[in-house]
Amino acid sequence: MVAFGPGLVHGSVDVERLGNKGARLVEMAGLGIPVPPGFVIAAEAGRGLDAESQPPDRLPDQLPAWLADRIDGAVADLERRAGAGFGVADRPLLLSVRSGAAVSMPGMMDSILNLGLNDRTVIGLAARSGDARFAHDCYRRLVQSFGSVVMGVPGHRFETLLDDLKEERGYRRDAEMTAEDWQALLPRYLHLIETRCGRPFPQDPAEQLRAAVAAVFRSWMNPRAVAFRGLHGIPEDLGTAVTVQAMVFGNRGPDSGTGVLFTRDPSTGAPGLCGEFLADAQGEDVVSGTRDPDPLAAGQDRPEQSMERRLPGAFAELSAVSQRLECAFADMQDIEFTVESGRLFILQSRSGKRTPEASVRIAVDMAEEGIVTRAEAVRRVDPQALDGLLRPMLAPDALAGDPANILARGLPASPGAVTGRAAFTSEDAIRLSRGGVPVVLCRPETSPEDIHGMQVAVGIVTARGGFTSHAATVARGMGLPCVCGARALRIDPEQGLMTAGTVTVRTGDLLTIDGGNGVVVLGAAALQRPEPDGAVALLLEWMRELGVGLAAD
Repeated sequence: MVAFGPGLVHGSVDVERLGNKGARLVEMAGLGIPVPPGFVIAAEAGRGLDAESQPPDRLPDQLPAWLADRIDGAVADLERRAGAGFGVADRPLLLSVRSGAAVSMPGMMDSILNLGLNDRTVIGLAARSGDARFAHDCYRRLVQSFGSVVMGVPGHRFETLLDDLKEERGYRRDAEMTAEDWQALLPRYLHLIETRCGRPFPQDPAEQLRAAVAAVFRSWMNPRAVAFRGLHGIPEDLGTAVTVQAMVFGNRGPDSGTGVLFTRDPSTGAPGLCGEFLADAQGEDVVSGTRDPDPLAAGQDRPEQSMERRLPGAFAELSAVSQRLECAFADMQDIEFTVESGRLFILQSRSGKRTPEASVRIAVDMAEEGIVTRAEAVRRVDPQALDGLLRPMLAPDALAGDPANILARGLPASPGAVTGRAAFTSEDAIRLSRGGVPVVLCRPETSPEDIHGMQVAVGIVTARGGFTSHAATVARGMGLPCVCGARALRIDPEQGLMTAGTVTVRTGDLLTIDGGNGVVVLGAAALQRPEPDGAVALLLEWMRELGVGLAAD
């Protein structure tokens, strides 16, 4: 178990034991990067926890006694460093519990936030923060995520209760909910858990923490994580580490928020920050795709909504920290951050998933900038991935005949153009693909549960979500063309159809998508292969100089 935070500097860290997330947090703390304090439980501590061993009517909280004791000691140390108490009503310390394997598996395992809240400490948090709405929002978030991840209540059951209450109140957005509204929702959540599970939501913070740690360890073996490892050849015996961290809050009002950024464009490799931000939001709100994020920089669309305009001081600090992290780790970084009342915190930094196009340009640019050597740039690009640089795109005259064939335009989340049959559920995608049919998976937004459908698809479309949403991130990692945030589309998975204005698309209908320009087209459209760009030519020249051949040579 390794503690990290301000003033704690460690030597070399073992990524296999601490996971990529935990190891990076330890390293960032040593660099003086603003990270919330916490500790990492090494992966081997969870390898004896069998995902199938826990009786369904009990919480998965049976940790070995030695591990429970060490967690208690680490929490006591964290309380001293944070100046707050876990489960203490008048100065409550809230914790997050996050997974983190040695190899990045974005969204495949579980995290739980706001641990330590209960009927008593939520009152203390409201008093200490001076914001009852914020406190009760955090409490309902804990109950919702804990009920889903730890106790097995389907997540959509909580969302239905929330939607029902918003409809009763005449609201359209979560931001319209008041403190009294969240207080009215909580008993419905708690009743759902007790009736569904036969036991109440635990009020004891220590019980919450033990159950959360055990559940996150066990999420290594959940079906979507197993499928992802199979797809990417990740060893089954690695396991996941667990990071326990003091909470910071992006949902503290208009001078707070949360976001995700890449230090270079993960789709094209172009230099400059590329990301999204949500004001007054927390945790998974950006990456889940359930809310449409705002731009990070004022140079993007809707500049008045950007983080740069809303929080210029935090944005300037974030830009400087991002450059430091890219130089420190000598690679394009995927950074998760939170701003609490104007104060910046970095929650995670890892090497970002990127397309083959971006991989080549980033490697070449970093060599030209002196961050890496030419030999290292060549090593970073899989020769087989160079074939992806000839990925098809829509022919220039493909849409000249009938503009009405354009169903929607969205964000160009992952380049390449494909034609396939529309599928609106993972089950339909798998069924169609078994018949040898290329499939375009169309979803309101994707979640980790959609991994099986994404695996068999040739392209992905979502009506909601942004450049850093689950769909966009996973599609880039899998090399799939993807269009996200095509807001003109209304996708109804239960009915098996999608509408765009007066046009209706049903399961099995032909679609063409171009993830390089964000277009969704009805029917088959003409495609062409592009010429390689200058970065590819330069990389090939370096490969020849170094005597490195292509896989096909």
